[in-house]
Amino acid sequence: MRRRTSLVLLNTFSLCRLPLAAAFVLWEASLVRVGLVVAAALSDFLDGWIARRKHLESYWGALIDPLADRGFVMVALLTYVLEGRLSLAAFCVLVVRDVATGLGFLVARVVPRFRPVKFQARMLGKVVTTLQLGALLAVLVVPVLVPLLVAAVGLTALASVVDYTAAVLRSAARHAAKVEHLPESSRQRVA
Repeated sequence: MRRRTSLVLLNTFSLCRLPLAAAFVLWEASLVRVGLVVAAALSDFLDGWIARRKHLESYWGALIDPLADRGFVMVALLTYVLEGRLSLAAFCVLVVRDVATGLGFLVARVVPRFRPVKFQARMLGKVVTTLQLGALLAVLVVPVLVPLLVAAVGLTALASVVDYTAAVLRSAARHAAKVEHLPESSRQRVA
């Protein structure tokens, strides 16, 4: 299979989490929702695993995958809030990392010294996503665990935001150091 076709299929696989999010809103049965969360988690794991194993990482895949993850998680969490299964405070804690990294991405595109920075998934970010999915399941299966998972997400999210920020600052510093060593005529093209 050609690389382009493989990338399209992989990105489509990532995007399947969006219809899963719509289904999450439409079906209130706990068992169905558990299946949807598990399907979203499996598709998230598999698309990343396939991309790495087959060397199919791409700019669009790196953008689509986290957006599909965030889309599913946000819709599911908002559904819980609207149904009264999750407090607004817990919702805020569960999405703080997503909001912070989203704002960080926008700032990185606007501030010239951060534009060359390549955003990549980080291990702590993956841990936060896993804990978020665990919280989604806990609301349905073991509600007594929700406060513990919300606290775990909050602490891990804070560490994740610090980790992402440090990675962006290091990357920007490395890029700036490379640009300083270029002749003046080349600096304008790179910066």
